[in-house]
Amino acid sequence: MTYGQFLIVFLMIPIAALAWTMRRNLSWREGRWLALLMLIALVYTTPWDNYLVASRVWWYDPALATGITLGWVPVEEYTFFLLQPLMTGLWVLFVNRRLPPPGSNPYPNRLRAIITTASGVIWAAGIAALAMGGQQATYLSLIVVWAAPPIALQQAFGADILWGERRRVLWGLIPPTLYLSAADAIAIGAGTWTINPEQSLQIYLGGVLPLEEFVFFLVTNTLVVFAIVLLLSNESYRRLPRQAAAAAE
Repeated sequence: MTYGQFLIVFLMIPIAALAWTMRRNLSWREGRWLALLMLIALVYTTPWDNYLVASRVWWYDPALATGITLGWVPVEEYTFFLLQPLMTGLWVLFVNRRLPPPGSNPYPNRLRAIITTASGVIWAAGIAALAMGGQQATYLSLIVVWAAPPIALQQAFGADILWGERRRVLWGLIPPTLYLSAADAIAIGAGTWTINPEQSLQIYLGGVLPLEEFVFFLVTNTLVVFAIVLLLSNESYRRLPRQAAAAAE
């Protein structure tokens, strides 16, 4: 299976189906949110993923890609950076239409401090693991170090909002994470890309999927789902400066 075929089958077709389903009720504001998330994903992920390939944490089969590379990774990888947040974001908006409207915020502000601190501890553990030089923990540690800061920022802003909307979060998060993990397992089995066993824990879900890949999809989808749920909440706009709230709307 080529990388292009993977993108068409597992991302473009679901995106087209979701877009068609929501064609009558997707607002311009929501479209702007999705475009912004796609841009952020591209900018934030590009240097990190290039480092992964350059350091041989993972590699792709050049025969199954177009041969067009920017830095260390093929152009298909950059396309994936754009398509994943679009697909997950559309899914969250689709789910949102089928759940009760976001409610009030009854949870105490200290929840933000507690969960943000926990995110900071996890980030520090990732840094420590890298510093200690345990090679098999490399991939997982790099995921943690890369993903924990933006998740901590989201939690610092609205952990209480996210907890209050946990049903929306879970329905938005679990299906795309399981779906992309299964698709990834198929691509790995087909040889489209390979995770370096020397830099991973060699824990395989279903006998195929490296644990780190599941964690990757979990945290990347978490970033998208948290962002959309926070943008859907009226409480978020009361916390934002007036100019930022106006821009988000």
